[in-house]
Amino acid sequence: MATSPAILITTLFFATLIAASSANFYQNFDITWGDGRAKILNNGDLLTLSLDKASGSGFQSKNEYLFGKIDMQLKLVPGNSAGTVTAYYLSSKGATWDEIDFEFLGNVTGQPYILHTNVFSQGKGNREQQFYLWFDPTADLHTYSILWNPQRIVFSVDGTPIREFRNLESIGVPFPKNQPMRIYSSLWNADDWATQGGRVKTDWSQAPFTASYRNFNANACVWSSGSSSCSSNSTPSSSSAHGNAWLTEEIDSKNEERMKWVQSKYMIYNYCTDTKRFAQGLPAECTTASS
Repeated sequence: MATSPAILITTLFFATLIAASSANFYQNFDITWGDGRAKILNNGDLLTLSLDKASGSGFQSKNEYLFGKIDMQLKLVPGNSAGTVTAYYLSSKGATWDEIDFEFLGNVTGQPYILHTNVFSQGKGNREQQFYLWFDPTADLHTYSILWNPQRIVFSVDGTPIREFRNLESIGVPFPKNQPMRIYSSLWNADDWATQGGRVKTDWSQAPFTASYRNFNANACVWSSGSSSCSSNSTPSSSSAHGNAWLTEEIDSKNEERMKWVQSKYMIYNYCTDTKRFAQGLPAECTTASS
């Protein structure tokens, strides 16, 4: 039976409420710097960034997003990666920008990477949490995810949440919710601070350093020409029905336990416990909820 025009139009309308982008790097990203050191390969299925003494490299998403669930598989620089930083993050522009960061700080052979996370809102960050990983991130691809909805930001690794930053505007804590952000990634030299506080420098005899990316996926609200692809009046029930349940997603009890396990075993720095740094008092969110 032929599909009526009305049904077809309705189907297309609901399909565009949420943009689900996946896989192809040609379609979803632009290489922005590196003079040939960034490459899209295998018909768009693989992207690599390289760093040598002359330059690093980077890319950014074609789309801007205002809320989303973003997944990317990364395989980090192997061997002696000391001094290098692989950054993968969401960011807006301007003096009062918002930003949600994954940064992977390299180390000497045999020593673990440090996964550095941060959240900026209205140009203010200082919300660092750092972790070791429970696997070798250079041996294979692993999935690093950001859930960003109006209630919370959740950082996850291979489906395990490691950090939650909740919307606590009710007690005066700024939360990223008004500025659309692009996805960015770069591989660059930061040997003035990245490894052991800058004491260990980049060994350029090991260059070029290369990181690999696959299987990008975004269930997200695309921002274009001042408006969002998401319905502004979606209710939780309608959101679920239309495939955007992530807009109201929260951490369930099972994943709460998994997050606590990661934080107890692998967290190596938490700004919320740094009383020396915040001698005048810890940030408000640190005494109220997970952050």
